[in-house]
Amino acid sequence: MWRSCSLYSGWCHLSCLRSPAVVQYAPVNSTVRTAVRHWSNIPFVTMPPIRSHGKSFAHRSELKHAKRIVVKLGSAVVTRGDECGLALGRLASIVEQVSMLQNQGREMMIVTSGAVAFGKQRLRHEILLSQSVRQALHSGQNQLKDMAIPVLEARACAAAGQSGLMALYEAMFTQYSICAAQILVTNLDFHDEQKRRNLSGTLHELLRMNIVPIINTNDAVVPPPEPNSDLQGVNVISVKDNDSLAARLAVEMKADLIIVLSDVEGLFDSPPGSDDAKLIDIFYPGDQQSVTFGTKSRVGMGGMEAKVKAALWALQGGTSVVIANGTHPKISGHVITDIVEGKKVGTFFSEVKPAGPTVEQQAEMARTGGRSLAALQPEQRAEIIFHLADLLTDNREEIIAANRKDMEEAESKGRLAPPLLKRLSLSTAKLNSLAIGLRQIAASSHDSVGRIIRRTRIAKDLELEQVTVPIGVLLVIFESRPDCLPQVSALAIASGNGLLLKGGREATFSNQILHRLTQEALSLHSVRDAVQLVNTREDVEDLCRLNKLIDLIIPRGSSQLVRDIQKAAKGIPVMGHSEGICHVYVDSEAAVEKVTRIVRDSKCDYPAACNALETLLIHRDLLRTALFDQIIDMLRVEQVKIHAGPKFASYLTFSPSEVKSLRVEYGDLECCIEVVDSVQDAIEHIHKYGSSHTEVIITENEQTAEYFLQHVDSACVFWNSSTRFSDGYRFGLGAEVGISTARIHARGPVGIEGLLTTKWLLRGKDHVVSDFSEQGAMKYLHENMPVPQRNIS
Repeated sequence: MWRSCSLYSGWCHLSCLRSPAVVQYAPVNSTVRTAVRHWSNIPFVTMPPIRSHGKSFAHRSELKHAKRIVVKLGSAVVTRGDECGLALGRLASIVEQVSMLQNQGREMMIVTSGAVAFGKQRLRHEILLSQSVRQALHSGQNQLKDMAIPVLEARACAAAGQSGLMALYEAMFTQYSICAAQILVTNLDFHDEQKRRNLSGTLHELLRMNIVPIINTNDAVVPPPEPNSDLQGVNVISVKDNDSLAARLAVEMKADLIIVLSDVEGLFDSPPGSDDAKLIDIFYPGDQQSVTFGTKSRVGMGGMEAKVKAALWALQGGTSVVIANGTHPKISGHVITDIVEGKKVGTFFSEVKPAGPTVEQQAEMARTGGRSLAALQPEQRAEIIFHLADLLTDNREEIIAANRKDMEEAESKGRLAPPLLKRLSLSTAKLNSLAIGLRQIAASSHDSVGRIIRRTRIAKDLELEQVTVPIGVLLVIFESRPDCLPQVSALAIASGNGLLLKGGREATFSNQILHRLTQEALSLHSVRDAVQLVNTREDVEDLCRLNKLIDLIIPRGSSQLVRDIQKAAKGIPVMGHSEGICHVYVDSEAAVEKVTRIVRDSKCDYPAACNALETLLIHRDLLRTALFDQIIDMLRVEQVKIHAGPKFASYLTFSPSEVKSLRVEYGDLECCIEVVDSVQDAIEHIHKYGSSHTEVIITENEQTAEYFLQHVDSACVFWNSSTRFSDGYRFGLGAEVGISTARIHARGPVGIEGLLTTKWLLRGKDHVVSDFSEQGAMKYLHENMPVPQRNIS
């Protein structure tokens, strides 16, 4: 079905391939109204709540509430690199994202470029065809000479390309059962009140009927902009290009959001490509004075300066703006939906400037502070940690009062499960234990940074050293565990690392006071900025993208959190474990008195911990013995829910619920029991279903135990000991940043050593490589040299 109607001096073309839809419009000289509307076989989508327009969104996280959205496609996004023709794959991806949002119940509008490029392609083809025919007729030969193509006038290209561009949009939107309507406007349509009302009425009617308006300047007839009318107020902006058109249209239609897609990632503090250029995450009115604008896009009428002016004008009118890259092949397929979801993409324009630094600034502060921290003497770093331990005990009442607020809020909202509530809780005993652990870290930190671990004499007077150095800036993300903050801070201080901390909302009050005390301790030697607590609204996924500012991510929390971070991390190593599926194997030669004690402690001491027992493996010779009965009775007394593995279930007439999977971290008073035939069978089970965390064997046979210890490939392997010993404090590390199941760098409970890397120092006297060639006078010695036992500063 086709309908076209002259609604005002601009032109409207409605395309709807659904049937039998009928749309009728009122006369031109009044605001457009719909007289009749019939829809058949069209699903009506539940619309998101309409936001009262007036103020733009203050934070990215609020963009998901945007209902009416304008997507502006720059010439560089729509056109190919040769400027002759459209980037069809890119355009199809954009249409798919717009369709997805439209089908969610949002009202989408597109301001598009591309008519000139599309027309240029068509006219070039026609000219070449025409010239070749004339030349063939004139010469009577089949061979054609080189033909020069005349310079094509832009208005003629626009006239030739507009219909083809719209036809392309029609075909693409039809794939998603969405109607599209083309509207061509000029600057005069906004300066004539009647035309403005007609335009507004048409757009409102199209949106009401779930139709996507596709708007473009009528480049075939566009007059020059009105003189002295640019950016004079909220009601006046000259439509010079599609940037100003999108801004004017968004304010006129009270849109919630404009997404401006160009060929750059967003707004930079200096021209993109320059050495010091940094992407501006959030741009505030007034910041333009500190920005240097580069040249305009390779195609199109406007450059970044025009985009910023239009964006600020729209922001003043109550519409939020994001400028982002619509051409990058890795992100263009989801850039629009990512922006609407609130992800950190491009530059977000906001009128609300936060009181504190941005997370990027905090990361830079942590980097600088960490370098200053590493430059301190070991005794000074230890002094900071000792002082922090004293602050924890001296301020315990204030800390517990803050923690009580978090506990009361979590309990009232029912936000946390009982095991997580236990993790959230702080007590005098916990604080005393924390202080003891911190003093252990301080006492053991003297030989950490700058320790020489290898010395080699390369040649005469040429000596090489390998020394320990901090990793850089650590990002530690933790849930429901405020006691994690001083532990991790102490380890970062001892190892000279800068630290970014992101705690869960459920521990806000506790984290704030603990961070304040940490910075108070750091102020002892003027390195307060080395440890930063992220209080902004950044999502974890956004933090994981800061690969130029963060060197290592350490998640502390649920297995789901760890998996999400591992998936989201963009070029940043993640240290940790996604699951803590720990096994205890009870051998046929296990001592009765040891089994129940170790199994009870492993499972029941702290079921939510990652080092708690999850699967109990029992040698088949122990079935129907007194020892087996004692194990089952103990678990029942402790109210542990038992799940039967397939082999165990086959031995029972009436068995507990059979497990759906043998690879489960219960994190509660639940465990799986499975039967194995031998120690080799137990090891095979652990390797197949375990998570390489902590495994235990209970046996009196030393040979069997040593076989288990040597052949199990996990971070921690114990003999006749509880899985709960897998902990930095219990290992004598003072504390841990987490338990790593990775196979490189650090494994098991990670203390100070796991937060260090190395660098090489070479000291010579006018040495050059050419001296060691066949004709050279020098010879390599490569002699090992003694390593000093004390750190040399």
